[in-house]
Amino acid sequence: MKKSEFTSLRVLKITNTSGKNTEVKIFIFNTLLLFLFLSSPSLMAQNTWAKILPGIGSFSSPRIADLNNDKVGDIILGAGRKEFQACDSAVVALNGKTGELLWKVHAKDQIFGSAALQDITEDGILDVLINGRSAELIAINGQTGKVLWRFIKPKGEEKEWFNFYNPQFITDQNNDGQKDILISNGGDVLAEPNDPNRPTGHLVIINSKTGNVISKAPMPDGGEIYMSVSVLPHESETFKSVIFGTGGETIGGNLYVTSISEIKSGDLSKSIKLATSEKKGFVGPGAWADINEDGHHDIIANSVDGRLMAFDGITHKSIWTVTVPDTEAYGSVAIGLFNDDNIPDVFVSYAQGVWPDLGWSKQIMVNGKNGTIAFEDTLGFYQMSSPVAVDLNNDGKDEALLPMNYQVKNEFQMKFFHNNIIAIEFTEKVAAELDLQYEGNNLSSTPWIGDLDGNGFLDIVYLHGTNVKKTYTFDGLRINRIDTKFPITKKIRWGSYMGSDYNGVFTK
Repeated sequence: MKKSEFTSLRVLKITNTSGKNTEVKIFIFNTLLLFLFLSSPSLMAQNTWAKILPGIGSFSSPRIADLNNDKVGDIILGAGRKEFQACDSAVVALNGKTGELLWKVHAKDQIFGSAALQDITEDGILDVLINGRSAELIAINGQTGKVLWRFIKPKGEEKEWFNFYNPQFITDQNNDGQKDILISNGGDVLAEPNDPNRPTGHLVIINSKTGNVISKAPMPDGGEIYMSVSVLPHESETFKSVIFGTGGETIGGNLYVTSISEIKSGDLSKSIKLATSEKKGFVGPGAWADINEDGHHDIIANSVDGRLMAFDGITHKSIWTVTVPDTEAYGSVAIGLFNDDNIPDVFVSYAQGVWPDLGWSKQIMVNGKNGTIAFEDTLGFYQMSSPVAVDLNNDGKDEALLPMNYQVKNEFQMKFFHNNIIAIEFTEKVAAELDLQYEGNNLSSTPWIGDLDGNGFLDIVYLHGTNVKKTYTFDGLRINRIDTKFPITKKIRWGSYMGSDYNGVFTK
């Protein structure tokens, strides 16, 4: 990577409070992010690397764990080929220091999920639990890459199991001394759009040591499910701590909250219905954050039909709803402290149009205190990846980072796709792109941000497809470690898909 590739930002747009474009001197953002604009050699990304894996693609978001005991976080992600195609590199782990492949694991179908991490083997190294299509759920020894177990459909139920979505570890349910797994399963890829005859989805509790089913609970409305669960930890098993939802791109559904005990009983009929969408469902995982300052986490979730909603985590009453017309939401939210108060705010990116005709994206930042839109923009073409949040300039307020796809046309009107990461500063309402300019497209992978090597500076792990002419491809994957000189001065609370702890929970 050239020295200039991470020593500058290019300002895309500066917007005033009335929403109109205005001429503002670029020094506003230069002051905020001065160290990126300097051309000093000390800003060179010394530990930056890129690894290309040919013949595969990924919808997965990277997870980080030190798998080889070198004090540097290593990178775990799911990958694969097109639906129903086997792949020998469906789960890969890369050395965070060098990009070298540590291990790979095969699967019979795409592993599109983002891993959950837990020391199942009790060897001091986190192990990997990761999900995908065709009921693929794999537990992997994090140090060796050896498969600990693969989910096997129980006899007589082979036709009842579909995709697994992102797992969460919950308290031990079978008294074997190990946390167990809560996960959603559903979504028949062969079902035709708008066909209401869909297989019922389930919430499932699985033994983390063996992969055996402990309990299985069907959706209370009989609907399908594509939504990963978000679980609020450290609550009693009777507290309604699990957010889930039903429906999809063309089928209506409901948003619910339930308890571990209800899931374990196999009966979700006492789940609380928070919201309904008649023609579209709920896909992007929900989040937990205290936005009404009562000391308890509240519920925040997108619906596919372009609504962002917040509910009291105790009473389950609506706090606010924001509707973004002519958009659809397939990603999740980013939670951060984006304004001057100490109440978490919400940043989201929606697709404009109606599935499958989705084009340009639209972004909003919503004041968590009152549900008003404090920032709005249209940056990049459709993608399902979610934003992350971090205080880049050490002013006590977070900025949002979001992957952005764009296309260029040559003189023959041929399209070429490129991607980048944008940084948005909400005080001055400035959006700027990092000077990366990668070829290819990022459809659904959220970056990981944090301190990979413990040197006190921000690292970014980011992956995308390499095909410059097409978007939905599985013929090349590039994983980038971007080593920056942004100092990290406080805990990053939303540094990955579903937050820094991978569970959808924002804790101040």
